[in-house]
Amino acid sequence: MSLPRSLSRAILTRSYGTVQSASTAASLSSKIPPALRDATAASTPRTNWTREEVQQIYETPLNQLTYAAAAVHRRFHDPSAIQMCTLMNIKTGGCSEDCSYCAQSSRYDTGLKATKMSPVDEVLKAARIAKANGSTRFCMGAAWRDMRGRKTSLKNVKQMVSGVREMGMEVCVTLGMIDENQAKELKDAGLTAYNHNLDTSREFYPTIITTRSYDERLQTLSHVRDAGINVCSGGILGLGEADSDRIGLIHTVSSLPSHPESFPVNALVPIPGTPLGERKMISFDKLLRTVATARIVLPATIVRLAAGRISLSEEQQIACFMAGANAVFTGEKMLTTDCNGWDEDREMFERWGFYPMRSSRKRPVLSPPSNRSTLLPLKIKSPPLRRPQAPCMIDRGALPPVALLEPI
Repeated sequence: MSLPRSLSRAILTRSYGTVQSASTAASLSSKIPPALRDATAASTPRTNWTREEVQQIYETPLNQLTYAAAAVHRRFHDPSAIQMCTLMNIKTGGCSEDCSYCAQSSRYDTGLKATKMSPVDEVLKAARIAKANGSTRFCMGAAWRDMRGRKTSLKNVKQMVSGVREMGMEVCVTLGMIDENQAKELKDAGLTAYNHNLDTSREFYPTIITTRSYDERLQTLSHVRDAGINVCSGGILGLGEADSDRIGLIHTVSSLPSHPESFPVNALVPIPGTPLGERKMISFDKLLRTVATARIVLPATIVRLAAGRISLSEEQQIACFMAGANAVFTGEKMLTTDCNGWDEDREMFERWGFYPMRSSRKRPVLSPPSNRSTLLPLKIKSPPLRRPQAPCMIDRGALPPVALLEPI
């Protein structure tokens, strides 16, 4: 059956082009929030963000937000490299704190048995296994409030740190609050980074934790930073917080004297027996929005998908990587929850054109786009993918040129 001549002519003459005119592009560009436009043109991180600016970025329509995050990510990082990190619980349970989400608090009946600190040899064996499977950072966590009166434990931790460093791996610890002298001792042992999450905004924090103040957490970060150790600090999503609390968390972290080396994004894993044991996981759009905002506001920081990643589909994980996440925890287990495995992650990377990155070195920063650049529309010139030889890693200090953004 043939179409009427008039309809055929209309179909043949219909324009299917999507190329925008200069006036249309200018109109679209004018709708981009000023804070987002400034962020996508920045060549270096800034620590003077206002909360209103972070809110502008966070509330940008998600398709534009993730596009902008990808552009920033390509300027500051190799967009195909994902850091593989492995976490080990070296001292489980028995913590005196009342963190509402935590299985390791002694205040809740979660069925978790408290243990003594793992022997040094056992920890180093686990680190060797992690390295053999492609992890370049080994993280160790201990369930207690702080390091006061724990001289023997600190001595053992320093031996663990030195041993992992001798393997050529980065090493991170999370040991609760530490003072200036303890931070210096860990630095001298070779510690790469210290994790101490802020968890959420200052305003929402007291509804989650009462045994440790927000300022005490910030003080620990100050001790770590002053000792010359990289700061690793992020948050947990799905605690019952509002969008304003996620905005507040990112604003607080971005306002530190220098941005953290790593920003872990955790999605709450509800633990039966804890006050938050019945909560539902945060919606994916809010998680993705948080990842993208963190990437834009903290452009040179590693954004790490941490707890809860195992609940994401492969496609959701890839969306996070495309929006700026560039590190994962992988291996046998998180602290007390399940974790994606090494083989699973390597296979996923291979399917989507990603590869593990090597241990950290200074990452290249390209010059910002010229003043005539606009966020929309852009064309991206990407270098051909260079698949590294086994072991499947790329050196951050010897990256291929990252994507260049040019106005059409």
